[in-house]
Amino acid sequence: MKRNDALRAARLRLGWRSAERAAEAITAHGQQFLGDAHFTVSARTWRRWEGPAPTWPSEETAVVLRDAFGRWPEDLGFPTPPGWIRPEYHEEADVRRREFESVTAAALMPGPAATQHVDPALITYFQEQLEGHYRADMFLGPHDLIGTVSAQYQLIDKLTRSAKDETRRGLLRIGAAYAALVGWLYQDAGDLGAAAFWRGVTQEMAMRARDAHLIGYALVNQAQVRTDLGDGHGVIDLCEVALDQARRLAPKVRIMAMQQQAHGASLTGDRALVDDLIDQAGALLSRVDDDLPWGNACRRTPGYLEVQRATCYGRLGLGAEAAALWTQVLAAIPTTARRDRGVYMARQATAAVAAREPEHAVEIARDVAVIVGETGSARMRRELTTLEVAMKPWQDAPVGRELAEILAAVTEG
Repeated sequence: MKRNDALRAARLRLGWRSAERAAEAITAHGQQFLGDAHFTVSARTWRRWEGPAPTWPSEETAVVLRDAFGRWPEDLGFPTPPGWIRPEYHEEADVRRREFESVTAAALMPGPAATQHVDPALITYFQEQLEGHYRADMFLGPHDLIGTVSAQYQLIDKLTRSAKDETRRGLLRIGAAYAALVGWLYQDAGDLGAAAFWRGVTQEMAMRARDAHLIGYALVNQAQVRTDLGDGHGVIDLCEVALDQARRLAPKVRIMAMQQQAHGASLTGDRALVDDLIDQAGALLSRVDDDLPWGNACRRTPGYLEVQRATCYGRLGLGAEAAALWTQVLAAIPTTARRDRGVYMARQATAAVAAREPEHAVEIARDVAVIVGETGSARMRRELTTLEVAMKPWQDAPVGRELAEILAAVTEG
């Protein structure tokens, strides 16, 4: 029968190498947390919890487990009994409501704004600010920028309510780009619900601007969320819609749609389509010459398309081929691009595992853990979780225990 691997993995992240050690540690934690010197969990009980039929702990013990691991028992592999309601249920509902209001506040400003003169030069101002935000994102990660960029989006939205004619359309176009960046920041922070909301705002602004390039860009943005959700067919659907009007689109937008569709193909296991789409996109790179202020990763990121190919190969389980590509890509990525380098290195580590090089993977993971601490990137944490799963065959070996120690401080939260 299947054992409770979730609880075992959780204790290993905390460095509790045996049931006996875990029982001692949770007992000490519970006594301190509850202020009860009589609180005890025995090694026998812990072994039963990691067995195929763990018994549900008392509410007091459930709260101790939650405090120790940051998860409730049902998230640690315990079967939930009928009628169980988390003690924090009502508090969580209030938190979710406040979080939703925070996410949507900048985009849902009610009522007409007071009429004001809107100078067309403001469009250039916001474009220049946008480029600065893109650069800052490479160094800072998402959390320090979300508030700043969403507040500027709110100002742009306010100005569009007074602007007229081409000035209004110009503000709608730059507003769509700001909404796309807010969506990306939330996606990088690991909040896919907020990311999907802002991708929808991007689509609305693009359609109001009646800009075919932006509409295609917005569809690719929505496909990015579908990629993170693991919905390959959804990714392909959205990218195919974007490419329906390919002749009307700037080469840059077509490249973005093709490479994102390749990600969808990797999720459906179609290696031939991955290569075909990325090769087609590569043939367009020399034609990218627009002055659009958004979506310039294909110009800004060294080896942009090989990054996509390596990521797709990793999903397809092509370890040796992915590892070779990551070595090539990382040689060209500047050390100042901390967040991108961290994500790519985490994927390189997983490719190394697939190529049966676990020691190399752990060596890479040690550097990635430092970058996670600096940037707070949830994407990087997610890549490290993927690495952890790939390393399961070595979890009881010294190299597996070493990885568990490295990841313990960065894969939670």
